[in-house]
Amino acid sequence: MKAKRGSHSKGSTKSHKWKDVRGKRCRPPINPSDLNSSPAMASMIKEHRGTSKKKPTVKRLKTKAKQVSGNKSFTNGAMELDSDESQEWKAYAQAVQVNGVKMQEDAATCRLDWKSLHQCAERDDQRKHAVLVMQQGQTLCFRGKCFLTCLYGRVEVMGFTIEEGQQSYPLFSPASHCPLTVRAEEGCHGGRDHRSAAADILRSYLSPASQKKLLRKVVPNSSIVLLEPMETPLTRFLSSFTDHGRLFNPPVAELMSAILDTPLNGLGMVPLADDIEGLRLSPSCQDSLDAVVDACRGDMDGCAVVLVYGAKNVGKSTYIRVLINTLLNHTTSVDYLEADVGQTEFTPTGCLSLLTVREPLLGPPFTHQRAPDHMVYYGQSSCESDLGRYLESLKSLWRKRPPTRDMPLVINTMGWVKGFGLQLLVDLLRFLPVSHVIQLSHGGAPQCPALTPEFLETANGFQTHPPAQTALDELTESHSPPRSYVHMSVKAEFQGAGSQGRTKHQRPNEQREMSLLAYLSQLQSADPGPVRPLHSLTPYQVPHTAVALGVLHFEVAASDMLYAANAGLVGLCCMAEKVTSNGGPVLLSRAPVCPCVGLGVLRGIDMARGLYFILTPLDPALLRKVNCLLLGATSLPSCILTTQNGFQEDPPYVTSDYSFDLTGAGKLRVFKGLQRPGHMGLQ
Repeated sequence: MKAKRGSHSKGSTKSHKWKDVRGKRCRPPINPSDLNSSPAMASMIKEHRGTSKKKPTVKRLKTKAKQVSGNKSFTNGAMELDSDESQEWKAYAQAVQVNGVKMQEDAATCRLDWKSLHQCAERDDQRKHAVLVMQQGQTLCFRGKCFLTCLYGRVEVMGFTIEEGQQSYPLFSPASHCPLTVRAEEGCHGGRDHRSAAADILRSYLSPASQKKLLRKVVPNSSIVLLEPMETPLTRFLSSFTDHGRLFNPPVAELMSAILDTPLNGLGMVPLADDIEGLRLSPSCQDSLDAVVDACRGDMDGCAVVLVYGAKNVGKSTYIRVLINTLLNHTTSVDYLEADVGQTEFTPTGCLSLLTVREPLLGPPFTHQRAPDHMVYYGQSSCESDLGRYLESLKSLWRKRPPTRDMPLVINTMGWVKGFGLQLLVDLLRFLPVSHVIQLSHGGAPQCPALTPEFLETANGFQTHPPAQTALDELTESHSPPRSYVHMSVKAEFQGAGSQGRTKHQRPNEQREMSLLAYLSQLQSADPGPVRPLHSLTPYQVPHTAVALGVLHFEVAASDMLYAANAGLVGLCCMAEKVTSNGGPVLLSRAPVCPCVGLGVLRGIDMARGLYFILTPLDPALLRKVNCLLLGATSLPSCILTTQNGFQEDPPYVTSDYSFDLTGAGKLRVFKGLQRPGHMGLQ
């Protein structure tokens, strides 16, 4: 696809190449504002006080920890100090130990409270960060967002171990999901003197008085972490909408448990008391994690392929994030196959994808949107309207994975486990060489049958029937016998398992909306500054003759197709067939299953000049390959159309003069899951 940047109303049409002036996106510098509470936090504190008055084997790749202060250098993980200052601090450390100051050598197993945070944390107002000393087993549960760097020892977050010498990691703990918990683990200090090493580290981040205070809390198994405020295009874009302005603040139900007025105040995070439960792994969950890790580290035949399934709201997505993070402790990367079109992990809803994960997932899906290695745009949050297209899309993605790939693969599935949903799971187990099947359930009885190898021998799928071929037979033309797998059951024990979230931001449609907003936030500049509304951004110009336009899941007359696509979300796809035009728009009668490189907003159509105007964060090098626009059933969030700043008149594409009571006023959905008896072969 060829196009160029242009305005909605003006622009030269001499060249049709993609143009882009945006630079590389990188981590923005920390806002130089002081560490006082933000207006949102001040409002929360005021509300809290008012309420209180009323009623009280393969190593993971590592990089050096980033340096905060200048003129210092790290050698083997330790800071080189000036000789005089080094001797002074070593003498002080020895004096603390010799003078008989009692230190707690036993491992602590408690949540950090208000008193502990004042004793074990110090903040540097000038450099806008805080340093926290944690004992082995201590936990910090919080709401908010921050950068975390492990300066000494080892901590664990959502199954991922962060060690001394690694890079800083962004932590996201919004009100839409379970709060994050940082847990101090047993460190591996290589025989170093813990006091001298801690003194060397603290000296580069804190004032002398703060260093001496924290050094008294350091014992052999202590961990020292650096916490910094974080502001990204994603957080700025989300906070520009009223409904998401307080997304990273504690919800109302947790305000009484928020620990305010601590050295961590002003960093963008709010610690929580121990009456708020963080992520809790059941014994069966931990056993399954250990079994998968052992299989990946052992001498199994090929790589581990783990399929996770279960009913809605049993914690599949959270379990998968913990599983991926746990595997990343032992391998450099983990492959991921997205088979859930509704609650996607790395892309907006409606996409099936295959990608390689190299960084830990320390937040909900909308905080780590990224471009997959391979993607197919399905265009709907449920696959029930076209089951055949769903399976063919997954098969096309699986064919993209090299057969000699030796990295573990994790497969996410839908919460549809009855009827056709169960048949699709059976098909997946026959199409893919699965080695481990993890079934998540809640309560006393499972919500669906156990998909064991014995069950698969007699179960009917949507496309397969027993006896059936395996993926090794069908997709690689091999004739090896069916591959067996290990089936494990995991009981979800978190509060509210099996029930849909009722508070703000927790409903599935809201989480799908946040993922799409997060994807669109990539259009914002990486430099700090005001958020630019989407209607003020310069779109790409795409000639009608360069791309074909198709519609998924709906029957739309050719004369109305451009009306339906205007102001819609489209998949930017690459058809194998060459697009030919007679001078007008190219319209597809049937949308093909083809690769998709990303999504875009079709913000306008100029029939006089024969141009589409498209907003997308994709690089022009990828866009040159695009020759097909697919319109699905995924709509833009209403806040994009109604609450963005800058409209002088009524916002376009929005009207109240619309009645769904009229016949034909809504979309006509076509269900392609059932086949007529005459088209079904006798088994």
